[in-house]
Amino acid sequence: MLILFEKLLKWVFIASLFGLLAGYWYRDVLPEPDHYDDGRALAKDPLQAPTRKQPFSVQASDQRYGVKPLFDYELRGVVVSMHHTDAWWDIYHAEWGDFINIKDICVIWGDNVKSGVYRDMEFENNSWTCWAYWPGRDVGKRFKEDQLSNNHLLADRPQVQRAIYAARPGDQVRVRGMLVEYTNPAKNFRRGTSISRKDRGNGACETIYVEDFQILRRANVGWRRLFNVSKWSLPLSGIGFVILLAVNPVRRRWRH
Repeated sequence: MLILFEKLLKWVFIASLFGLLAGYWYRDVLPEPDHYDDGRALAKDPLQAPTRKQPFSVQASDQRYGVKPLFDYELRGVVVSMHHTDAWWDIYHAEWGDFINIKDICVIWGDNVKSGVYRDMEFENNSWTCWAYWPGRDVGKRFKEDQLSNNHLLADRPQVQRAIYAARPGDQVRVRGMLVEYTNPAKNFRRGTSISRKDRGNGACETIYVEDFQILRRANVGWRRLFNVSKWSLPLSGIGFVILLAVNPVRRRWRH
């Protein structure tokens, strides 16, 4: 019986390894445009209006931040890349004491989704920038740079934070909140925000204090589930296999 379990765990381990690699590779593939069934919402530019909200302060980790609202803001679009600001290699946010900016997401909408041009491109986020790459001039002409934004998402409420963390490339999302400036006086740190979708370069990112974040349509659900299951089954089956190897009696072929 132990030998059967040993063989079973070995095959579970092998299947989990392939599942982990396949899930990791395909979980963030950007779907075809017809995956997104809410075309009218995706066609709209972000909504921006002057706000009546007054400056306020928030606490994140052991830091206190001053937040100055500039505009009420709502963004609907498709996430094409992202960056978790607590990544081990991101030394900047820790150095600045910036623990309220929990994630950056690069989002497209409008003709950039409808035309499917994003499928011919690559997107990448680093600590504060979204980079869009296209293979040739024809693709570049189809891509509308004013229908892309990189967004620094500020959140201090656990429910909002969980929703933001759950979003991945390919997801259709809705972000509601305010375009803001914020400061950390203890670290002499200040960040502003873009208030136009047409600017580029340094300072062109939107800084959003998020009041509500929703994933309207998820992408690659099966691949993500496979990755998450394999992430647990791989080490568990590996440990079980090693234990059974240790406790099983040595099997020898006897010659007569």
